[in-house]
Amino acid sequence: MTQVLFYHLEKRSLEQVLPGLLEISLERGWRVVVQSGDPERLKPLDELLWSYREDSFLPHGGPGDAQAHRHPVWLTDKDENPNKANVRFLVHGADLGLAQGLDRAVFLFNGKDEREKARARKSYKAALDAGHDVTYWRQSPQGKWEKQN
Repeated sequence: MTQVLFYHLEKRSLEQVLPGLLEISLERGWRVVVQSGDPERLKPLDELLWSYREDSFLPHGGPGDAQAHRHPVWLTDKDENPNKANVRFLVHGADLGLAQGLDRAVFLFNGKDEREKARARKSYKAALDAGHDVTYWRQSPQGKWEKQN
């Protein structure tokens, strides 16, 4: 079964957290899909990954780019896996859909947004009911991730 992680963002924003998690994923040799529940937010994600640091960028592609299979990170608003990723990050309220072939699915949700929290609760229950290995992570007052279950 797929390992499903829930990251409750309280101290830092998605824009502050996602690039670091993607860097770690690439360092581990993983291929990644970042799935947004809002197609309007794909362009800002694309821009973030090109410019989040002055000395670096994250190689990625998305809708409209050719040869998806060559991109180590793929941005989408669909339940797809064109780069044969083994990790999927779900943002902006995206649903997991088919987890087949994934080693890990990571939900990142804004703890200050009641709709995102409600969707995360629903997704958490669905992942448990599907028999996935589910963990929930919350930021400590110092901003470190702490496993809650």
